[in-house]
Amino acid sequence: MNNLVQTQTRLAQSAIATDSAHGAVIAPLYLSSNYAWDDPKNKPSYDYSRSGNPTRDQLEAALCGLEAAAKGVITSSGMAAVDLALSLARPDDLVLAPHDCYGGSHRLLSARSERGHFKLEFVDQSDETALRKAFARKPKLILIETPSNPLLRITDIELCVRLAKKFGTLTIVDNTFLSPALQQPLKLGADMVVHSTTKFINGHSDVVGGALLARDPAIGDELAWWANCTGITGAPFDSFMTLRGVRTLFLRTEQQQESAATLIHEFKQDSRIRRIFYPALKTHPGHEIAARQQTGFGSMFSVEFSSSVDVLQLLRETRIFTVAESLGGFESLICVPAIMTHASMSAEAQKSAGISKTLVRFSIGLEHPKDLIADIKQALDKAVSGSI
Repeated sequence: MNNLVQTQTRLAQSAIATDSAHGAVIAPLYLSSNYAWDDPKNKPSYDYSRSGNPTRDQLEAALCGLEAAAKGVITSSGMAAVDLALSLARPDDLVLAPHDCYGGSHRLLSARSERGHFKLEFVDQSDETALRKAFARKPKLILIETPSNPLLRITDIELCVRLAKKFGTLTIVDNTFLSPALQQPLKLGADMVVHSTTKFINGHSDVVGGALLARDPAIGDELAWWANCTGITGAPFDSFMTLRGVRTLFLRTEQQQESAATLIHEFKQDSRIRRIFYPALKTHPGHEIAARQQTGFGSMFSVEFSSSVDVLQLLRETRIFTVAESLGGFESLICVPAIMTHASMSAEAQKSAGISKTLVRFSIGLEHPKDLIADIKQALDKAVSGSI
């Protein structure tokens, strides 16, 4: 608990009262695209905002503090952060990725591989036998997504780290679903952690952004070089807004996961629900691993409805839940991954990942749980039999 309190305090104090010009408590937003040189031979700390920006650096410092990282890069989106990690792979290198990863990541990985940027293998990373077999091919990188999107499969980070060290593989963990408030992969031995800061870190659904944070400063420097070279660094205003949003991360996370647990308790016996995917449930595969490597179970869960429920009608009937992609904001969202977040995956890839047309993903926000329960109940009562 002391470590949690200290982390919260450091986050609350990030960049506070650091303005040397006027003594502003909240650090000012630096929108300048370029910076003056005192002398042509003396390059200043900041010269061009693509390369470096004080506001972006403040967000980087805050996130590095949360994830115990040595260095990081703030990017224009979560996908830009994933793509930046892939810049470490060469054409003959093998990249391992989750077979059930986020649809956007699946699309990017597949497209880059098809262009010959690297070799690719999708693996069920919750299957230790399959994982060990894949590692025997000596991959350059492994991208881990735990809990996975949208089925919340759990991958044992420490096991992956042990195998990675044996074969000289760099480990990258997508920590978007939990945020550093509930999981810290670098402390478990991972080399890098990636975030769509659009989600829980910002928490207000008003900024698109990403972050890639490294445990080794040398890797961080290499990533920063590529980010500057390709121009994928995040905008100063977006960084300013995200730093403002992340200050309430722990409070939001606590309330959101408490509400999620309340909803699941209410609906786990509903006959119209075939299965709930949520790692807090003792019946969930990987529950014990999740309990060991996470400090909480989060506010994301997915539901497989019975054939008696028309899931599209269910979504049409919700009044508090908003039908939309994304997750982790203060507002509760609902979506059908097969036709929304994972629509870019082929039918075969969706089937392999276990993403059915009756699967619905929930992102629980800050509304009162009683209202959310009532909304789902009334929508379920109105949903009729059918199929997508």
